[in-house]
Amino acid sequence: MTRVTDKALGMKADITRREFVQGSAVALGASLAPGLVADNPSGNRLSDGEMPLFDYPPTKTGLRGAHAGAYEVAHALARDGARFPNPDVLDEHYDCVVVGAGISGLAAAHYYQQQFGAEARILLLENHDDFGGHAKRNEFHQSGKMVLSLGGTHNLEWWSFSDRVKHFMSEHGVDTVAMRDQMTFQYGRSAPNSPAMWFDRETYGEDRLLPQFNLSRKLTSEAIERIPISRAGRDTLKRFYSSVPMLFSDKTEAEIEALLSGISYPDFLRQYGGLTEDAVQLFAKEEHGSWGLEMRAISATEALWEGYPGAHLFSDEGWQEDAVGYPVAMWPDGNASLVRLMVARLMPHVAPDVHADNVAIASFDYGALDDPGAAVRLRLNATVVGIENTDAGVTVDYVKAGRVLRVRSRHAVLACYHSIIPHLCPTLDEAQKEALRYQVKTPMLLTNVLIRNSRALDKLGVDAISCPGRLHARLFLFRGINTGGYEYSEDDEGAVSLVFWGSISPPEDAYDLKSQLRGSREKMLALTFEDFEREVRTVLHGLLGPEGFDVTEDILAITVNRWPHGYAYEYMQLWDPQWAPGEAPHEIARKSFGAIAIANSDAGASAYTHVAIDEAHRAISDLVYGG
Repeated sequence: MTRVTDKALGMKADITRREFVQGSAVALGASLAPGLVADNPSGNRLSDGEMPLFDYPPTKTGLRGAHAGAYEVAHALARDGARFPNPDVLDEHYDCVVVGAGISGLAAAHYYQQQFGAEARILLLENHDDFGGHAKRNEFHQSGKMVLSLGGTHNLEWWSFSDRVKHFMSEHGVDTVAMRDQMTFQYGRSAPNSPAMWFDRETYGEDRLLPQFNLSRKLTSEAIERIPISRAGRDTLKRFYSSVPMLFSDKTEAEIEALLSGISYPDFLRQYGGLTEDAVQLFAKEEHGSWGLEMRAISATEALWEGYPGAHLFSDEGWQEDAVGYPVAMWPDGNASLVRLMVARLMPHVAPDVHADNVAIASFDYGALDDPGAAVRLRLNATVVGIENTDAGVTVDYVKAGRVLRVRSRHAVLACYHSIIPHLCPTLDEAQKEALRYQVKTPMLLTNVLIRNSRALDKLGVDAISCPGRLHARLFLFRGINTGGYEYSEDDEGAVSLVFWGSISPPEDAYDLKSQLRGSREKMLALTFEDFEREVRTVLHGLLGPEGFDVTEDILAITVNRWPHGYAYEYMQLWDPQWAPGEAPHEIARKSFGAIAIANSDAGASAYTHVAIDEAHRAISDLVYGG
């Protein structure tokens, strides 16, 4: 199949020099200098201002997430065994040093203040150039208007909040009921022909869009006939979706559960659904966004719990239509607004007068994050390389701007991911090191593409599309969230963010789950921004080009949020045993030692914001009462 040339895709176009304002003047000035953002929720308009003195990370495009400068020192430590001797000892002493300024790290600072007083001296060290961890804010400015989008963590699963998290949200002014009333966004399922599936010509021999197409719904023979796979594949799909209960009639419920929990969903489709390989592959990337995994890593039971088809083969309960709306409360920059509320509460001088009703459009002074006179300081671009208990507390070594530096503290909280901790704390006992290494992070990818308008998608009547043959498994329009003082209605005809969401398929020979995760990580790190840009342009050229979308003119900006160490490791039926209470790896891994406690969602073995907050509280309790 002949590929579209880079010239036709606009790969040489300088998107930052057209109407898009990025990295200077209006965009940076409006976001940094107090008073430059006009509180005009209906338009999110910006006033002109002078060039700021400090960098403003949310407006950066290109390769973000694990960006250049954020991970090289950690890789040298963990992969290459690098040592960082003879640190320069700073004349700085804190009550608590928190490693990681993501949701859990900031929550740990909050709870530390509650336990030890508002005057407690706290230093947060963050290896990225922005705070928030995976709750990354992507901020675009086009023709004087601010467009916000997702860079990572974006849901509030309010129905799973503990009482402690509910109180935490209340302390920060977060009302999830009010937030839901202010949003119409449904992960791109508002358009009449959504969800849809797009088959690309490089993979399937032709570009074909199937509207109102969802593998989890009962597909008709007419819909299946339009899928561009083999005749045999289409025939097996027709039989599969039309089958009446017949399987496992000789088995008990317990025997069925054991069988389904011990087989992958693709193998279930092959062995019991009778699907050909090309039919099975339609499902392969369906959980790239939600779980960050290939379907071959998920058991049949887990897939059926998620609503994927197959239960009709052995149950007479019938088909259950998937729920259109995932009942989340959300900000227009995802949980980055929650992080901003936390920073504003910990460091009021950084963002005066910020509250839940204006947080999405408020000014934040990044130049004041590391104010020597403040009780809480946040130091960006600082990668911790060693931490050690002492008679007086702890010493913490970190690298910033090529220098190895040391600070002292009474306590420390490690709110970083588990697998790096054995390298930071080599004196840990081997059992805890082994438990920490057990949890391998799941790679996560969100690529935001600012497009001139949504007219081509509106013509097609779609706002959410699955792409089984492409790098990103799914894309959706991101608008209709009017929380935190920001508004972007579904009727807005201006520039809009198109979110490409998913992970990276692991190598075919990666068998077990951890090999798959590590393989996905290596592939993700090997891709350049140009690779991601070419992929985005190729998809939009084939998908929207026939409807008048010009990839050389209508793509205004691209921000790739790659997270090689993304979601927290969650135990899966095919790969992990069931441990007795207190004996699971994350429970052993998170034990405090000396004056050092451990937080983050890894410590709860669950990749959710509320878990990160709960684990921060537990970590501070460990410092107070002993773990």
